[in-house]
Amino acid sequence: MSNILKHIEENPKETRRLIGLEYEQLQQLIKNAEQLNYEKQALQESKKIRIIAGGGGRKPKLSVTEQIILTLVYLRQMTTFQLLGIQFGVSESTANDTFNYWLPILTELLPCSLIEQVKKNESDLMVVQEILTEYELIVDSYEQVRERPGDNEEQEKYFSSHVK
Repeated sequence: MSNILKHIEENPKETRRLIGLEYEQLQQLIKNAEQLNYEKQALQESKKIRIIAGGGGRKPKLSVTEQIILTLVYLRQMTTFQLLGIQFGVSESTANDTFNYWLPILTELLPCSLIEQVKKNESDLMVVQEILTEYELIVDSYEQVRERPGDNEEQEKYFSSHVK
């Protein structure tokens, strides 16, 4: 079990902070995603022509719940797959493959943005855009000056590979 899943189960009130969903919503999402995944796999399996019996091969390192949480953590935190792999105890490529496997499934289950929901209906889109123009977006950005090495003799002895 990954540290994140263990932490979520021990502290369900922090689930929203970690992945953007309440604990009950996460449980429902996992249940629905598992069901949808099972249905898709059953459909794919029914279309296969097998020579060798199924069920062989290496078992996945992560449970289905951990795979879903990995995907949600990536969507919430936008970290690198390398760090995500380290957090969940898998390789970078496994984290990437897991994310790309579950993203389409979760896209079907999670609601899209308000604009995407009304995009097809022109009148609803106009109403939503009008409502959104009433809000003011405030961005707090403060740029700090960074000292950079200049072109003087004193700095050359510290930053240059040529020692005099």
